[in-house]
Amino acid sequence: MNRSTLQIVQAVVAGCLAAGASLALAQAYPAKPVQLVIPFPPGGATDVIGRLIGKKLGDKLGQTVVVDNRPGAGTIVGASYVAKAAPDGYTLLASSGTTFTVNPAIHSKLPYDPVKSFEPIGFTGRTGLILLANKDQPIGTLKQLVAAAKAQPGKYSYGSFGTGTTAQFAGEMLFNLAGVKLLHVPYKGSAPAMTDLIGGQIPFSVDTVAAAIPQVKAGKVKAIAVTTAKRSALLPDVPTAAEAGYPGIDADTWLALVAPRGLPADVKQKLEKALAEVMADPDTHQQLTKAGFEPFAGNGAAVAAQINKELPLMRATAQRANITAE
Repeated sequence: MNRSTLQIVQAVVAGCLAAGASLALAQAYPAKPVQLVIPFPPGGATDVIGRLIGKKLGDKLGQTVVVDNRPGAGTIVGASYVAKAAPDGYTLLASSGTTFTVNPAIHSKLPYDPVKSFEPIGFTGRTGLILLANKDQPIGTLKQLVAAAKAQPGKYSYGSFGTGTTAQFAGEMLFNLAGVKLLHVPYKGSAPAMTDLIGGQIPFSVDTVAAAIPQVKAGKVKAIAVTTAKRSALLPDVPTAAEAGYPGIDADTWLALVAPRGLPADVKQKLEKALAEVMADPDTHQQLTKAGFEPFAGNGAAVAAQINKELPLMRATAQRANITAE
């Protein structure tokens, strides 16, 4: 065997060994429990759904998925922890659009980059946002609210579950589209905002469909319009803003699973496949619906596209409405 032939043989053998090692790595993952960080306190909607998805994902992967709640600073604490973790598939983040499009719009500096720090795996559900009214309000449609707000500028206000939340963004987008200004009243969570809406301390609010369903069905509040492009399957009788005469808004709350940027392609493929199987499971659909979320599947590329589409819209809204966390 001459020298050139020997070199070719060695190169082929080396390539086979590398391919074999890569295959072995893919087959080995996951070889230990996977940590799923949820940047919200236990008991909330994201936590409930994260635990559901985590359990089913673990069943598909053949390993335990351990939930780790790391709340704080509007998801920044948990998100930055995952962004700095090793990109090996053993640390994942289940979070909402707050992490990826809202925080970058209201914070001048973040300890993570919404695009460069994460490797999207896929969507895990979404819920619409809805404009609600106190049940004793004579206003029952979006057109009536717009007419009243134009006739008496400065009279009306609306509540949300916090400054810089998706609810405030949806409200500001909607009212800007309609050409009116309502005073924003921020609350520390959906529950106190809903309590004040029911009690009449505020006339209107923007909340998630998930939070609104029981109150709307009980007749404690009135549903005016959803801020999504299509009607919510969970409240099918409530019109969209477009149907009410104000097209051009499509705002909701979505949840996604991501990993630190730099995830090996074979590990990402395995995670995407497992998540797709989880999201196709009828029991997953039933559990998501029970929690007030609509099942919504989509791979990592779909999540990335959503972030890239939403980021400039959120930044423009924050600048126009002077929404800031500082």
